[in-house]
Amino acid sequence: MAHITSIGASKFTSLDYVPNTANSATSTAAALHGLFVSNSSTILAAADATDETPDSAAVHVGNIREFPSLGTPANVVNVPVYGQASSSQVSGQSDAPSLEFTVNYVPSEHSALDTLRKSATRLCFRVRIADADITTAASGITTADSGDKYADFYFFGTVASFEITPSLSDSLQATLAVTIEGDFNGPFSLVDAGSSHSYALPA
Repeated sequence: MAHITSIGASKFTSLDYVPNTANSATSTAAALHGLFVSNSSTILAAADATDETPDSAAVHVGNIREFPSLGTPANVVNVPVYGQASSSQVSGQSDAPSLEFTVNYVPSEHSALDTLRKSATRLCFRVRIADADITTAASGITTADSGDKYADFYFFGTVASFEITPSLSDSLQATLAVTIEGDFNGPFSLVDAGSSHSYALPA
C-alpha cells in the first residue's frame, strides 16, 4: 500500500503542473494521474509497478520554500431561530482558499511562471506530499512506484500573481499566488490490488 500510514514531516513535498483545458468536474483519479505520468495505464495494469515516467508536458516547480494549506475552508452561517435562546449554524457555500506558494527564486527556473500569469493559461496542479525521498527524474518530477508512500492532491487554476522579493539577508524569494477552479481532488496514491494496481483514495 502506498498511502502514508504514519506521522511525518512531509519535507519531500513537491509541486508540479501541466497545461490542461479539460473539464475538471469530469476528471477521475486515473485521468489526473495520466496527465502527469505517460506510462500511467501500464503501471495500473501491471502486477509489479515500475517507476512512473513523467509526461513531457509536466513541469516541476523547484525550490519551494513554503506551501499553503490545502483544502476548502468552512463558511459557517449563523441563523436566528425564533423562540430559541441561541442561533443555529448551517454550512454555507465555501469560498475558494487563497493559495500562495513561496519559492527561493531562480530566474532561469521560475520565469516561465510569470509567462503563464500573463497568458492566463489554465493549469492542472499536483501537490505530492511525501515524508521520504522518492526517485526524481532529470526534470525534477518525482517518479514513484507502488513501494513509495505519498499523497497526491490535484486542483485546476491559473497563476494569478508572481511577486519577487529581493533580500539583503536571505535568499531571493518570490510569491506565487494561484487561483483555484472547483475543489481539490485527493489524496490519491498507487495501491496494490493483487494482479494490478489502482490509483485511488485511502480505503
